[in-house]
Amino acid sequence: MAFRIRPLALGIVRRGDALLVFEGRDDFKGETYYRPLGGGIEFGESSKEALEREFGEELDAAITVGHRIGVLENVFTWQNRPGHEIAFLYEVEFVDAGFYRRDEMKILDDPATARWVDVAEFRDGRKILYPYGLTELLSADQ
Repeated sequence: MAFRIRPLALGIVRRGDALLVFEGRDDFKGETYYRPLGGGIEFGESSKEALEREFGEELDAAITVGHRIGVLENVFTWQNRPGHEIAFLYEVEFVDAGFYRRDEMKILDDPATARWVDVAEFRDGRKILYPYGLTELLSADQ
């Protein structure tokens, strides 16, 4: 098995004090966590293009990609397997304002569901937000 660093583009979508995230589960750690939507950057694709493609695949949604709020490197284990990601994080807005009125959104290419979670729940430790450092980055960006 070859280990690789995975480049990601993640979209920070806000609705008031809430962030659009999907809920994931690491059964090995017994941990429920949350992460913004987005995914891997394909060869020849910019990080912004990757975000536009991923939101189309995941929610069938058109987005406007705003400024990059940061880049985070994340070395971790998931399901007892090592991982290494470099995540480009961008402010994102939906073109169709109707998405902001939906409390939950089924992710089309995954069994997960996206939902709005108040950023305060990540800041006070009630919920875990990945990648590491994103909670602090969001606080500094305000």
